[in-house]
Parts: sequence; C-alpha cells; structure tokens
Amino acid sequence: MQKLSTLALPPALMALVLAGCSNNGTAGPVAVAALAAGSAQDASEAQTGTEGEKLRAIFAADDEASLKRNPLSALFRGDMRYADQLGDFFTDAYNDAERKAAMNNLAALASIDKSKLNAVDAIAYDVFQRNQEVTVKGLSEEILPLLDVRPINHFFGLHTFYPTFASGKGAAPFKTLTDYENNLKRHNQFITIMDSAIGLFKKGQASGVVETKLTIRNVIEQLDTQLAQPIEESPYFAPVQNFPEDMSEADRARLTAEYRTIIADGIYPAYTRLRDYLRDDYLDDAREGVGLSYMKGGDTLYQYLIEQTTTLPLTADEIHNLGLSEVKRVLGDMDAIKKEVGFKGTLKEFFDFIRTDPQFKPESREGLTQDYYDLGEKVDKVISTQFKVLPKTPLEIRPYEPFREKFQAGGSYQSGTPDGSRPGIFYFNAYDLPSRTTPGITTLYLHEGAPGHHFQISLAQENAALPNFMRFGGNTAYVEGWALYSEKLGFPMGLFDDPYQRLGHFDDEMLRAMRLVVDTGLHSKGWTREQAIQYMLDNSSMGETDATAEVERYIAIPSQALAYKIGALTIQRLKAEAQAELGDKFDPRDFHDQILNTGALPMSVLEKKIRNWIADVKG
Repeated sequence: MQKLSTLALPPALMALVLAGCSNNGTAGPVAVAALAAGSAQDASEAQTGTEGEKLRAIFAADDEASLKRNPLSALFRGDMRYADQLGDFFTDAYNDAERKAAMNNLAALASIDKSKLNAVDAIAYDVFQRNQEVTVKGLSEEILPLLDVRPINHFFGLHTFYPTFASGKGAAPFKTLTDYENNLKRHNQFITIMDSAIGLFKKGQASGVVETKLTIRNVIEQLDTQLAQPIEESPYFAPVQNFPEDMSEADRARLTAEYRTIIADGIYPAYTRLRDYLRDDYLDDAREGVGLSYMKGGDTLYQYLIEQTTTLPLTADEIHNLGLSEVKRVLGDMDAIKKEVGFKGTLKEFFDFIRTDPQFKPESREGLTQDYYDLGEKVDKVISTQFKVLPKTPLEIRPYEPFREKFQAGGSYQSGTPDGSRPGIFYFNAYDLPSRTTPGITTLYLHEGAPGHHFQISLAQENAALPNFMRFGGNTAYVEGWALYSEKLGFPMGLFDDPYQRLGHFDDEMLRAMRLVVDTGLHSKGWTREQAIQYMLDNSSMGETDATAEVERYIAIPSQALAYKIGALTIQRLKAEAQAELGDKFDPRDFHDQILNTGALPMSVLEKKIRNWIADVKG
C-alpha cells in the first residue's frame, strides 16, 4: 500500500504517499461550536454534554483544523474545499502548527473522564492520544532535525508522488473548469516546495545530517527520467489531452497553453534546479554508509522509528533475532514444497529454477494484467466465506505507469474515496518482466487488493460512525500487518491448491521475515547494500531486480518494513487465542469484523479489544 509511515516527508503527506489516506476526526452531535472554534483546546472548554460527546467534539475540531493545514488530506477524502492548495510543507511554520495542535489535543484529552466513555469511545481515546504523542515526539528537538533536512529520497518524495496525483489518473479530479484551474494553482505551490526542499538539504549539509549517496543518485535518475519526457508526453500534460466533453473550445485552448507554459517554464526548471543541486553539490557530502548507524543521530532516530512503526517498545536486536527464527521456519515450509513437486536438488537450486525457468515468466504486460483480472474474479467468488461486510468502494487493477515503475515495489494500493466515486487501485509492477516471476501473484493480490489493503482501508473509510482519524488514519503495524495476515486467507479460500502459488505465498512470507533481519542489519549492524541483497537471494526465490528494489526501499525508509511481520504475528496470535477460547463459537467472519470495524489500531489497543470480544462471546 502506499501505506503508512516513516521519514522524509511531513506526517500527513507521508500517509498520503503510502496509503492515500489522512489522519484526523469527525463531527459528533455537539460538534458545531467546536468546528467554529478551530482548535481542540477551545472545543474542550466550550462543550457541555456527555464525556463521549465532548470527546467527539475534540476529534471534530482537530479534524477541521488539520484539513486546513493539510489540504491534500481533504482532497483524498473527496473534500474539495481546499483543492487549490498543496499545503505549506517543508517550513518551520508548518512544523510549529502541527506540534501546537498535537499539544493542544493532549491537553484537551486530559479534560475527559475516560471512565465514563463507552467501549468504542475508549478505544478512540487511546488511539487519538497515541497519535498526538507520536506527532509531538516526531516534531521534537531530538527527532525533527534528523528528519526534515532529508525531505526527498527515491522512495518517498513529492517529486514522484505529485506527477501521478496531477495526471488525471490520481486523486485529483479533472471534471470541471475549476478542477483544471485548481491544478494550475497547485503547480505553482509545487514549484515553491521543490525549491524549499533544496533549502532543507542545504541545512542538513551544514548540520552533518545527510542522505545516502545511493538514494540521492536514485533521485537524480528519477528527475532525469522525468525531464527527458517531452512536455506532451509528461503526466503533467495528460489532463489537457482528456478534457471533459462540456468544456468550451476557448477554455480548452487557454488551458492547453497555460499547462504547456507552467510545465516548460515552471515545473521542469524546478526539477532541473533540484537535480543540478543534488548532482553538483549535495552528492559529494552525502554519506557512503547506507544504514542509519552511519548517520549523525542515526541510532536515536532508528529506535524512534521502530516504536513508531511497530507500535511496540521493541529493540533492533529483538527484531533481528525474531527475523532469524522466522526465516528458519519458512525455509522448512519451502523445502516441503520442493519435495512435493519432485525437484531434485538443493533449496537454493530450487530458487534458481523458479527465477529462471520460462514457465514462471510473465509473457507480456498485457498478459500479466489479464492474470490479475482473472485472479480478482476468482477471489470475489469465495471472499464471503471469510467476511460478512464487504467494501462498497470498487477495486481497479493497473500496472504502474512506465515513468515511475523502475523504483516502485512489486505492488501497492491507492485508496478510493468513501463514497466510491474514486475506486481503490491495486498497482502491480511490470518493469523488467524477464526478471519477474508469476508464483507470487496470488499472494500479492491478496495483500494489496482484496481482502488486504482494499478491505481494511475501504471498510474504515465507509464507516461514518467512526471519528475521521480512525476512518482515514492508521499505523503501519496494523495496516501492513492486516495485509500480510490477509495473504494467509488464501488457504481457507482454496486459492493455494497450485503448489507453485503456495510457494509464492511462502516466498512472500519469507520476504517479510527477511525484512526483520535485513532492515535491522542495515540500520543497526552495519550491513552493506550488497550484503543485504545477497541475504535475500540466498533465502528466497526473489529475482535480483526485486531484491535490489526491496533493499533500497529499506535504506530509504528505515523501520517501515519491520511492521508487516510484527503486525501479522499479532493478528495471527489473537486469532489462535480466539479459536482456542471459543471453540465451536468461533466464526472467522466475526473475528475479521472485530479486527476491521474500528479502523487501524495500535497493537496494544487491538489486543485489548479482541480479548474483550472473546470474553463477551464466551459469556
């Protein structure tokens, strides 16, 4: 999923780039005055009523204020009030406003008597409190100087997010004349933000907190790729090649000229300034060591990121050792598949066979797309055996656009709108098809599409009874943990009868286990890029292109990849507890409803909720 998380972007923008979602509250029955007040602290002082009503008023006031500070969050929800704005990212004023809001929210929460809240509101209280505490710490004098001076890398950056967003194929709508004019206004702000990024990089050069040479070289290549596109082939020009039918010829001609001008005289020069600065100045000062342990303050930052993404107080050593044990377990499952299909040779030779044999290669971009279409239909026929409530939001299947596919993961998810007017999108990677293999397509679809990210994100968004920070927000351990857990649902749904697709499942499970080893190896144990890639090749059937992209992703966004396995293991453990405690009363559809019906929860909050549910069912 462009799912949720860690570094190099403002918190709200990070969430959008990862998951197409945002992060704060909804109006309760007494929230009108709070919305007018514009701050959570004012709201808590102004409200009367039950503690639950006061709490919802705090959420609502914060949500309204947050949408003004983070207009992209509003647009992704389908709220067009601030659609002519990108936001004031990469500035001290933005950071100060986010920090002040979070501190005010914590003060407002202190006025609530938590003992008088119902069960759902108590969960909301705990989640909101943790969100604010994480925000305050991330914007503290200890952490912020380690983050904001690295505003862009090849995996997270407005420079790659924004072209798709503004292309007519992203979240920004192009249905009216106003939509087209709003896009031009956002372009001007984008140009300013790109120049602000240069200023932050220079600040990092002065402080000694710098990105890696590897990530910066990748960014330079990304910028070169976009600058090499003729204006008429740029994603920025695409909207004027697809005007609404009712737009006048005069407006079409004017907008075409204005779009061509701002691309040629604004966006491309901004990309050029950033590219030239990174190539000719910053690259010499960027660090050779790829892990955070080689960066000034890196050990402190990595521990913060681990707690942020896993929602648990784990250490790098604990996670590394857990990863080694999981790798050993999954290798046993893979060896069993090798024996089942009658392969004669070592497991490493079996991996090489999967990587190289033509039967496991996609025939074409179009053929791979059709394979995913067919798989989606197959899943749709059996999904009700595991779920009572299905998303109303439709799901589309698309390959990544060629301009960005090289540096993307094997797949990702972009959320739709709560009203279903924009579908959720499962993206898969069709770059360098000869290096890719087909045994993992079932597992990838279950993770990124249905019932993984699409179910979790859509069901939360569609649940208007939840406060908006629970409808649209989340944490990586839950969101990615759910998606990884969803892969295992292929077994009860009968999707892994083919042993090679089952191997693909174990291969992806191995990927998440290896991530625990490799991420901590890179950022706390001094591993090199090459060492990490080789470890992944030695313990899986991944192709070198995929392994390289994965490792460079961990280098770019430390700790984010840890949350998958930590979250999935938590959900699996809770399911096993429920099955053992409930026996014949256990219904997977009820369990999944309990996991999903209150949005993305920190692991400790989720554990408490499920154990309370188990007790209620037992009576």
